[in-house]
Amino acid sequence: MIKGFKEFILRGNVIDLAVAVVIGAAFTAVVNAIVSSIINPIIALVWKPDENGNIGITVNGLWGPVTFPISDLINAIIAFFAVAIVVYFVFVHPMNVLKERAAAKAGLTEADEEPKLPTEQEILVQIRDILEKQKS
Repeated sequence: MIKGFKEFILRGNVIDLAVAVVIGAAFTAVVNAIVSSIINPIIALVWKPDENGNIGITVNGLWGPVTFPISDLINAIIAFFAVAIVVYFVFVHPMNVLKERAAAKAGLTEADEEPKLPTEQEILVQIRDILEKQKS
């Protein structure tokens, strides 16, 4: 039981996943700080905050004005795209390049990795030929 757990933990995928989660969480905190410290004040220069400091759309309701705080939405969108861009260029793209290089060293091409599947027209021709043989 301990041996199986050790093999599971020492596999590269588990360690890579753990590192990615830790780095992703740390980077998310950095992006959130940048957005709330730099981006929100810039937006506040253009868009007037309400009395609570929320940036949003104010609508007069039955019991007074209601503000829909879009600053949280803007924060989330900017943070998402910033994290996605960094994860792509720091992790995904370099890993794809390394995999392509490893495949090139092994002499494999994309054609070797994926078998060519017949097209719809080729399958229909095969079906027609089989039906003609059955009629004869």
